[in-house]
Amino acid sequence: MKESCPSVTALRVAMRRAVHQIIDHPKIFSDSLALRIVGAEKEPEKQLDPKWFEQTPLEYRLRAFLAARSRCAEDGLTDAINRGVRQYVVLGAGLDTFAYRNSSPADTLHVFEVDHPTTQAWKRTRLEEAGIPIPRNLTFCPVDFESETLEEGLQRAELDTRKGIFFSWLGVTPYITSSAITTTLRFVASLPAGSGIVFDYMISPSLLNPIQRRVFDGLARRVAFAGEPFQTFFDPSLLKSSLLEMGFGSIEDLGPEELNARYFQGRTDELRVGSLSHVMNARV
Repeated sequence: MKESCPSVTALRVAMRRAVHQIIDHPKIFSDSLALRIVGAEKEPEKQLDPKWFEQTPLEYRLRAFLAARSRCAEDGLTDAINRGVRQYVVLGAGLDTFAYRNSSPADTLHVFEVDHPTTQAWKRTRLEEAGIPIPRNLTFCPVDFESETLEEGLQRAELDTRKGIFFSWLGVTPYITSSAITTTLRFVASLPAGSGIVFDYMISPSLLNPIQRRVFDGLARRVAFAGEPFQTFFDPSLLKSSLLEMGFGSIEDLGPEELNARYFQGRTDELRVGSLSHVMNARV
């Protein structure tokens, strides 16, 4: 991401999340503010660029994965709340809208949104323009993951690390260094029992077959052209071992087969998760 500009990827994710609300039936992930935050609440087909409505195989798979990972994160949050967690941190929040449609009472769940300062300032402008009020149980926490640790940023936001915390970390790990990822995951693993994190990651290109590799190469060129190149990939089995070594006790790795079986069975359209990414649910 360019230091002086908000994340291009964050906007693209928000656009696909908005389109999912109006053209994919049934929806995998419901977001009542997805259209509003991108300024397309009244006439989305006219207010959004037609390219977001393209029904190509790549668009189907991108939109499916974005919906599935958001669903995994909020399902994971529900589980965390049921086991007593009362703090939720959205890492790399982008235009995520959970905090603004959250129905939990303010005294039972506090939300912390963490993002790069430039992207977070841009989001706050979008919220104001959309007339979306900021709830009192939300704290904004600007953090540049490459210049300070998550722990340092959250200390400023007065997060209580003596109590359980649930994290979602979506659409971030491919774009930052492996050392920054490891530092963040070790911090989460050090938190009280019951804490947890849902994050997505891209699998190592060396594990892809030739067709998958061509898809990956095309996507990599697109994000690099936008100024946000891929940096980090994982071998699922090695990542799982690393998480166990860090201290996570319960780990669920959801690849394409698991995600499609859980969320996409019985569909008559082409909405399916592709083969490039996984969703990890790790609990302390």
